[in-house]
Amino acid sequence: MQPLSRLASVLPLAAASLVSLSLQAEEIRYNQIALRAEVSEEISHDLMHVTLYSEAQERNPAKLAADITRTLNAAIKQARGVAGVTVALGSRHSYPVYDDKRQNITAWRERAELRLESADFAALSKLTGEMLKDLKMAGMDFSIAVATRKAHEDALLKDAVAAFKARATLATEALGGSGYKLVNLNLSSAGFQPPMPMRMNAMKGSMMMDAAVTPEVEAGTSQVTISADGVIEVQMP
Repeated sequence: MQPLSRLASVLPLAAASLVSLSLQAEEIRYNQIALRAEVSEEISHDLMHVTLYSEAQERNPAKLAADITRTLNAAIKQARGVAGVTVALGSRHSYPVYDDKRQNITAWRERAELRLESADFAALSKLTGEMLKDLKMAGMDFSIAVATRKAHEDALLKDAVAAFKARATLATEALGGSGYKLVNLNLSSAGFQPPMPMRMNAMKGSMMMDAAVTPEVEAGTSQVTISADGVIEVQMP
């Protein structure tokens, strides 16, 4: 057991150490301010996506599946014949159709999707119009290719850091500081894609039935933003 005199001397030292640590913690946060800077750019979409589908109803589910498969296979072959267009199967599902009392199955209905993608808008638009003779359109949208987005984000990153440094200097001057130290800095990206319009060429009379209807496309743009969030410590004179 420690003598009371030694114990009494240890307690003040421990208390002093705690006070010192507390003061150091306060000093770390002293004159620190959080800042945020953002830079944005409108980037043109360079990828076009089209989703087409085949849908039919039949009493015999096996015949229905076979008909849908033949339609899809023909469409895939047609799409693969166009350079620069990638094709992939989308969702496919079937479900029973009941009578009015919902007691007996009267038929089966099946739907299967085909997804097309290309950077050649004219080629994909023309192909889509041709395929609309046998398929229906589920949707058309546009996006920025990964490589395109990365190239723009790399350029914006430098601008975001420069904007953060300018804001840090401005804040330091406003506080009457002689300079600042960077405590931490986080960089993040975000993008916003508004709805893209799609129009169909106007066709008259029998031309509507006989000719392929080519969709007119307006790819539009997306806004890509780089944010710089950080903390600086202002050094006072």
